[in-house]
Amino acid sequence: MSMSYLALGDSYTIGEAVAENGRWPVQLAAALRARGIGLADPRIIATTGWTTDELATALDLSEPLGEWDFVSLLIGVNNQYRGRSAAEYAGEFRALLKRALGYARGRRERVLVLSIPDWGATPFGAKDARGGAVIGAELDAFNAAAERLCAEYGVAYVDIAPVSRRLSADSAMLAEDGLHPSAAMYAEWTALALPVAQRLLTEAA
Repeated sequence: MSMSYLALGDSYTIGEAVAENGRWPVQLAAALRARGIGLADPRIIATTGWTTDELATALDLSEPLGEWDFVSLLIGVNNQYRGRSAAEYAGEFRALLKRALGYARGRRERVLVLSIPDWGATPFGAKDARGGAVIGAELDAFNAAAERLCAEYGVAYVDIAPVSRRLSADSAMLAEDGLHPSAAMYAEWTALALPVAQRLLTEAA
């Protein structure tokens, strides 16, 4: 019997500009099945442009969502893009993390958080007036807040920001808009998330 999977986020979770099978949550589920772990393809609640509060509103409108065997969360880039503070993000991220835990029946070992990638390292980001260094520093603050909260709640955290920085100069790793990841970049994220997800789903079985 397949385990159910709920994936929460924004453009990075819905996979803006890539085919459905290129989205990282879909790639992750397929990779886990290839390793003998029966995780179903995810129900994705994510839309390009969503901030933390917009995801929370969408979850309110989607209720009752019920309980899930596995939940992933990747959110916050649009908070930073719109100039919102890391402190505000931390408060709203905490609320979303608690909701994710609720969907996972309170099982912290069934929740996985990915960091926000650094869009400032992309060709699109290079054209932004704030500059890549400022964008990267702000995202570092957002990610540090999320990582602290994951540690507080005992939730697994996978940092994909370094690989996003390292590979964003490669056009094959980006969609045609020069901003969003390609399926190849999502495969890199999946490779980082896979051993963590495998451990969580195996140990918690």
